[in-house]
Parts: sequence; C-alpha cells; structure tokens
Amino acid sequence: MKVRVKFAKEGAMKFIGHLDIMRYFQKAIRRAGIPIAFSGGFSPHMIMSFAAPLGVGVTSSGEYFDMELTEEMSSAEMEKRLNDTMADGMKVISVRQIPDGKASACMALVAAADYTVTFRKGKGPDVEWKGRLQDFFNQESIVIMRKTKRSEQDTDIKPWIYHLELDGDQIRMQLSQGSVHNLKPELVMEAFARYLNVELDPFALMIHREEVYADLGNDNRRNLISLEALGKEI
Repeated sequence: MKVRVKFAKEGAMKFIGHLDIMRYFQKAIRRAGIPIAFSGGFSPHMIMSFAAPLGVGVTSSGEYFDMELTEEMSSAEMEKRLNDTMADGMKVISVRQIPDGKASACMALVAAADYTVTFRKGKGPDVEWKGRLQDFFNQESIVIMRKTKRSEQDTDIKPWIYHLELDGDQIRMQLSQGSVHNLKPELVMEAFARYLNVELDPFALMIHREEVYADLGNDNRRNLISLEALGKEI
C-alpha cells in the first residue's frame, strides 16, 4: 500500500537542504519501525518520493512525501511513531493512504502552492508599498527577466500568479508550481520591488509555504485540491 506523509519544516530545520531532509526521514522511518518497502537489485533503497522540494531558508507547514509500505498500519500509529523521532522544527502532520500507481505520485501531481511572505524587521521597502500591492497584481502583465540554465528571456509571470493579497504585514500568494510552470515567491517579490522602483536587501524576505495542491480541473477551470485531501485516513 502507498501512503502520503504531510510534514512541517520550521525553525533551524529550514537550513537543511533537500538531500539531507531525505536522509533525515530515511533514518526516522527506520527508528520508528515503519514497514516501508525497498526496491530490488544490488543496491536496494526505500521506495519514497518527495513533492516539490523547498529551497534552503524557506519554512513550510505543507510538505509531502509518498512511501510504499509492506503491511498496513494505522495513520495515528505512524504519526505517533514518526513524531517520537522528530527533532525540533520537524513535525508529521498527517499520514493518508493514496491509490497505487504513477498517476497518483505526489511529484507528478503538484500544480500550485500557497505562500506567506513577510519582510524582516527593518528590511521592508523605504516607500509606501501596502497600498500598491493590489495595483501591482491588477496589471495586465507582469514581465520579468527570467533566467534558465540555457538563457535569459522576458517572461510574463502574471498567468502563474493565481492569487495575491495583503493580510496585515503579510503578503499571501498562490502560485503555479510543478514541472510546467514553477514560479517562486522570490521572483514575484523581485517583480514587485521593480514595480516600486526599489531594490530589496538580499535577506529581506521570510517565506513560508502553507500548502501544496493538485489540479483536478481542466483547461477551462482550475480545481485545486490539497495533496493531503487526495488521501484517506487509515
């Protein structure tokens, strides 16, 4: 059977890179006695995959990985066992059973994500910016110079910003994610700074990912569902 684990990565754990997060959970699964399946061959490894890994320095309360089990275990038992092995800053939020098959793999399903962005104390723009955020979002296009491994080109990122609003001192945004159009919140904030005609300090932003979604809609309308909601409690 296949299960999906939702976890939070906060505090000092935000400085741990993706490969080390994978190793961390491999060790945690062993210590927790979770009956995870292994691949065959001369170098067997745990059958698990992560969805849309975060960059270093970004916290999250909506991270996911899938793993395949050799025997059934209740969601509550797996959550307890895993959390008993967690260090400060890491917490398993839920474990859900999901359908077998590549089509349900978390990596392939990712289509969007929610983020909250705040400015570090004393690092916000020197100009009035809160009243201009909506005007920035209401533009017909938001063109930025986007760098790829092969080139640099002007790109309109407006279609990939699904939602943008001010909530107190926080900027909440829902962005396209996944293999087709993967928009980072840093790029949105870079475009906003350019709109304000200011330059942000290198470490001005605190970014937190709230949730990751699959899109069950069609070409005419999005129907975003959290990866957690696609599974069921065991």
